[in-house]
Amino acid sequence: MRVVMMGKGSSDIISQLIDLITTAISELREEGLEPDIMLVGPEFKGYLTEELSRLVNLKIYIIDELGADAVIADSKYLGQLKKASKRISIEPFLEEEEWEEIIKQLPEISEE
Repeated sequence: MRVVMMGKGSSDIISQLIDLITTAISELREEGLEPDIMLVGPEFKGYLTEELSRLVNLKIYIIDELGADAVIADSKYLGQLKKASKRISIEPFLEEEEWEEIIKQLPEISEE
């Protein structure tokens, strides 16, 4: 698989995103469900590359209200069973990346 990266911080987020999505899909399958759709917010969609979209092999729908979150679900049972979907978010990764940038910009403290 070749994933197009948008910078070092983005590559970290994309690798974490792959783990997050595949874990959610696996958990749903362990429950006996077949996830076939992913509802994504616009911020989340910004990190989904075309290759990643093909890799997860789910129909993707953009829902503005989800923001940095996504819902992976089995469309046959969505709304009927609580366990038919998993909500995931990239917001913690974005906040972590933001803090890493702030820390990089802090001046070095030296002991004199």
